[in-house]
Amino acid sequence: MTVRDYLSIGEVLAVLLDEFSDVTISKIRFLESQGLIKPERTPSGYRKFSDVEVEKLRYILRQQKDSYVPLRVIRSQIEDDTLDTTGDRTLSPESFAQSEASHPTSRKKTVTTAAVKDTNRQQSDVRREQRQQHAQAVAHADKTESLPREALLSQCDIAQEVLKSLENAGLVEGHNVGDTTFYDEQSVSVARVAKRFMDLGIDVRHLRSWKMSADRETDLFEQRILPILRQRNPGAREEATAMLEEFISLGAELREALMSREIIRLTEGRK
Repeated sequence: MTVRDYLSIGEVLAVLLDEFSDVTISKIRFLESQGLIKPERTPSGYRKFSDVEVEKLRYILRQQKDSYVPLRVIRSQIEDDTLDTTGDRTLSPESFAQSEASHPTSRKKTVTTAAVKDTNRQQSDVRREQRQQHAQAVAHADKTESLPREALLSQCDIAQEVLKSLENAGLVEGHNVGDTTFYDEQSVSVARVAKRFMDLGIDVRHLRSWKMSADRETDLFEQRILPILRQRNPGAREEATAMLEEFISLGAELREALMSREIIRLTEGRK
C-alpha cells in the first residue's frame, strides 16, 4: 500500500487540536481563502497539506494566539521572508539592486551590458516557466475528474463574468494547476444550478443565502464532532464520520419537510 506524503484537511485539524483547541476546518479554509496557506489539490480537487504547509499553518495560528498579530502582518511576514520547519523567520537575501547601489563607480557600459543579459535571462526563465506550467496543467487534465475553466464555461453555458461572480460569492471554488484553473465536480454542479436559477430570474446575490445556510449547518455539525475527534481513541474518527454522515442525511430530510410545508402554504394560500 502506498504511503501518502500529505494530510487531508481533517487530518490537519486532528494534528493541530492539541495545541490550538479552538481551530476548526472553517478556520483553516478561511486562512486559505486569505492566501496565507496554499495547499495543493488531489486529482479530484481535495486539499492535500504537505509538512511545510502544516508548519506554516501552525506558525500562523501561534502568531495569532500568542502575540495577537493581525493577519495582514502575518501575510507580509510570509511573503517577505521564508519559514523553516520550526516556524522561525529567516530573512531574505539583499536584492541585486541594493548591492549594485553600493558601487557607484561601476562603469555605465558594464552595467548596461549586465542589465541586458539579466533581462534576456529573465525573459528566458519566464518562457521556460510558462512551458512548464502548461505541461503541468495538461498532465493534470489527463488524470483528474475536475474540469478546466474553459470546459466548465462551455459545459454549463455561462460567461466568464458569471463564473467570476460565483467565485466572489464563495459559491464556486477553483484550484490552480500550472497555468490553468480547475474546478471539482461540486463546483461544476453549483455553476450548472446557478445558471438555471439565473435563467429563472434569481441572480448570484440571492444564491448567497444558500451558501450562508450551508456554512451555518456545517459549523453546527463541526461543533458536535470536534469533541469526538479530540478523544484520541482509535474509533473516534470512525464515530465522527458516521455521525457526520447521519447529520447530512437528517439535514436534507428536515429541509425537504420544511420546504414542502411552506410550498403547500404558498400554492394553496394557507396562512
